[in-house]
Amino acid sequence: MAELDYEPYFLTVHDIVRFARSVGILCQGRGSAANSAVCWALGITEVDPELGIMLIERFISRERNEPPDIDVDFEHERREEVIQYVYRKYGRDRAALAATVITYRTRSALRDVGRALGLGEAQVDRLTSEHQWFDGRRVRPERLAAAGLDPDSPISRRLATLTEELIGFPRHLSQHVGGFVIARGRLDELVPVENAAMPERTVIQWDKDDLDTVGLMKIDVLALGMLSALRRGLALASAWRGRPLSLASIERERDEVYEMLSRADSIGVFQVESRAQMTMLPRLKPRCFYDLVVEVAIVRPGPIQGGMVHPYLRARERVARNENPMADVRAEIHAALARTLGVPIFQEQVMQLAVVAAGFSAGEADQLRRSMGTWRRKGELERHRKKLLEGLARNGYDTDFAERLSQQIEGFGEYGFPESHAASFALLVYASAWLKCFEPAAFLAALLDSQPMGFYAPSQLIQDARRHGVEVRPADVTASDWACTLEETVAVTTPAEGTATRSGKASSKTGQQPAPPQPAVRLGLRMVHGLGQDTSMRITAARRQRAFADTQDLAIRARLDTGALRVLAAGGALATLAGHRRQALWQATGAAPLPGLLATAPGGDAAATLVAPAAAEDLFADYARLGFTLGRHPLSFVRGELARLRFITAADIAVSPDRMLARGAGLVTCRQRPGTAKGTMFITLEDETGLTNVIVRPELLERQRRPLLGAHLLGVYGQISRQGLVVHLIANRVVDHSALLQGLVARSRDFH
Repeated sequence: MAELDYEPYFLTVHDIVRFARSVGILCQGRGSAANSAVCWALGITEVDPELGIMLIERFISRERNEPPDIDVDFEHERREEVIQYVYRKYGRDRAALAATVITYRTRSALRDVGRALGLGEAQVDRLTSEHQWFDGRRVRPERLAAAGLDPDSPISRRLATLTEELIGFPRHLSQHVGGFVIARGRLDELVPVENAAMPERTVIQWDKDDLDTVGLMKIDVLALGMLSALRRGLALASAWRGRPLSLASIERERDEVYEMLSRADSIGVFQVESRAQMTMLPRLKPRCFYDLVVEVAIVRPGPIQGGMVHPYLRARERVARNENPMADVRAEIHAALARTLGVPIFQEQVMQLAVVAAGFSAGEADQLRRSMGTWRRKGELERHRKKLLEGLARNGYDTDFAERLSQQIEGFGEYGFPESHAASFALLVYASAWLKCFEPAAFLAALLDSQPMGFYAPSQLIQDARRHGVEVRPADVTASDWACTLEETVAVTTPAEGTATRSGKASSKTGQQPAPPQPAVRLGLRMVHGLGQDTSMRITAARRQRAFADTQDLAIRARLDTGALRVLAAGGALATLAGHRRQALWQATGAAPLPGLLATAPGGDAAATLVAPAAAEDLFADYARLGFTLGRHPLSFVRGELARLRFITAADIAVSPDRMLARGAGLVTCRQRPGTAKGTMFITLEDETGLTNVIVRPELLERQRRPLLGAHLLGVYGQISRQGLVVHLIANRVVDHSALLQGLVARSRDFH
């Protein structure tokens, strides 16, 4: 390291991390260099180098001739503090963010070309909404027709032609997600620098690849939402339990955590909450930290395209049968593949294999690693493939092994996850799973306060927590702060052996002590859409002086106008002071303080008594102002009609036998269509009993595209597919039953 003069780089990263921790910002380094003993000693990472997963050639080699690349993740809401520290430390003449060139994709090209050709804004919106990313670069006639355009008209043909030509062209210059360039001297003497659109930021006009070519030092200062959630969750749990909790003090290797993950009970858990990960968890059955490292990496395009997933799972099954999956592996490659049971899953393993089995030098192995993601773009596939095959043949490896390894390496060209990154992420997987397992109330509150993040909206996070026994209380001006808080709740009688406790864990049947009683979660005023933080701060400050007597007292002392009061009333936050929503809205209209000398006088007549709204009306109001409800689930109101149509519940589907024909219906909460799924789409449905995972084949998606992409309440006619704990409903036909919701709009998170 001294020969290559890397010390300044490591010390610069250390200084940035030191600053973040000095002001209480949670952060963690990741990458091959970050998982070295140097970074562990400097406190940049928590990954113990004794795990033995760091390959030194991955970040240090003479052929590489450039500093190592360390990514540092910071809390997403406080990363700006770190960015401004770097600017203050080094000056704007020496530091700037890297740029990235945003190119046209199909939807952005359609939008700009449509406007240029004079299409109306509504028509452009409909046209772009009809086209999804998986429709490719071609503007298909049926998409034009669905948007109300004649595909054969001159303007439609011109629109399609110009859009397809524009795709891939630069659209605008933007900021890199976190690449910071720091120079010894004036940066603008080396590269052009401009002011960013955001205040107090400057950006280099070159992108990351250009800067790498020039050899400027770049440090990735990245944002990670889960770090924000973990800091909040640990702080809430610490305050509630009366003992300090941190990432370093979390109990390691708790069986309950791994049992929870093996059940795919991972909603909200970092990196393993996606549909694909939740399908993999019960099959992989993680039992130790390194299993989480593999879990993070194996559900990625590289291992999937390279055909590594099923061989690895079969190897684990052999281990479970007390067989040795490495029995036929040659000695020289045993060290490279032993930790993944003979199947190369990580980039670092590919580099090791290239060295020990094909005769690559350390520097050549690093060049191979760099080429994994660029073979298709820069045509380096054949050069590396030929050298690899020749080296393997020279060392006596059979053709089948060589071709299989080459295919697996080619899979990494799609996206292979480095082991060093997976290890850093696995630490956060375990920490977030531990919090969900042992402190589910604090975990929910932290996730809600850190939105938007992850795969699930607040509604699904709340429903999941309630299924685990967490009591969730509404936002209320008499009790809520801006953020979610924890409150005392009634203790729950210890359940019978083998049943679920209030925290959702198994009772003493497993030999573990029962989890401590869980507090209730009081939703913060931030959950009420349209209410600003300043308004909330005035409410809480006034409440700390003394309790509010009524709505009028609240309005005067917190200086709330009619608009703010109506927002609070519509969100149900005035229930304690004013009663039901209609009464609260009536009082809000007449309770706003009057100006000047009349500021303390009553603002109007708030004495009228109104009839309480029906439960369904409250439901609509909850979704309109909160995006979720703490009352009855929407589908409970239409369960009779769904039962008449012979739709069964998610709970019934979860216990149905394999291959049984079944009908399921629910609110669409998520749509996904991974690039590795060969056109298959995955939909998650939610009802009052839980979630149903639906598989949609490409031919059905093409045949019933409109209901599959547009329905809020979707009915699915299909067949049960069961593999152990993993249950899917394979769709044969779908029906849009959104009309049953009578206008209720439940938002889904699609294709993210």
